[in-house]
Amino acid sequence: MVKKLIYSLIAVFVFSCGTSKNFYKEPLFDSKMKARQILKTHQNQKADFSTLQARLKLELTEGDKSQTHTLTLRIERGKTIWVNAFLNTVRLKITPEKAQMYNKLDRTFFDGDYEIINDFLGIELNFSILENVLLGDALFNPKTNALKRELNQTSYVLAPKNVNELLQVLYFINPVSFKLDGQSVYQHLENRNIDVNYHSFQTIDAQLFPKSITIKVFEKPKEITMKLNLKSVILNQPLRFPFKMPSGYKAIDL
Repeated sequence: MVKKLIYSLIAVFVFSCGTSKNFYKEPLFDSKMKARQILKTHQNQKADFSTLQARLKLELTEGDKSQTHTLTLRIERGKTIWVNAFLNTVRLKITPEKAQMYNKLDRTFFDGDYEIINDFLGIELNFSILENVLLGDALFNPKTNALKRELNQTSYVLAPKNVNELLQVLYFINPVSFKLDGQSVYQHLENRNIDVNYHSFQTIDAQLFPKSITIKVFEKPKEITMKLNLKSVILNQPLRFPFKMPSGYKAIDL
């Protein structure tokens, strides 16, 4: 249950207004395009906004158990990610400094910095990484000279030039939109794989935002799947991010 909760910190978010688009059709590859050019073009596609609000449908599956939740997501670019479940049963607030969450259903809470989460997950997690996942941007914001291009028939695939024995990350970049088709993180020692697939994007205020995302976490013998679908979205409106930690709740011990 605790691992499911922490993985949801990575995934419990995403982005009906605008026109829905799927970029898997008719890929147009440039055989001469280098890895650094592909990555730089992808980085130039980052959405520019101050605030975002969306309603999401989250389907969470682990083994033969499945549950569906309707969530409200609010983002203040670079500052706050806020998630609220129906009837305020679960509330989550993430800032560059810390992550906070409480669950009224089992009267538990979490209040800690990224060092605690990083030690638990074995991944160097921070606010910008979580924000990148939600917006369809490269997870770890790699340097342009750190990646190489690999052969693939549907996406530009970028892989690290130097293999890390602890962590391997692959980026699958769409040859038309230059947003992500997907990204994959593999932790060798933990035998854990995290796959993020962006099935479709939508245009909002002339910018691309994910519409449908699937996140799969494989850690033998368990597999957790999270499907996120857009309900509605508003950009650049004044938003509040209320959060008050309740008293009398039990802390989640990682």
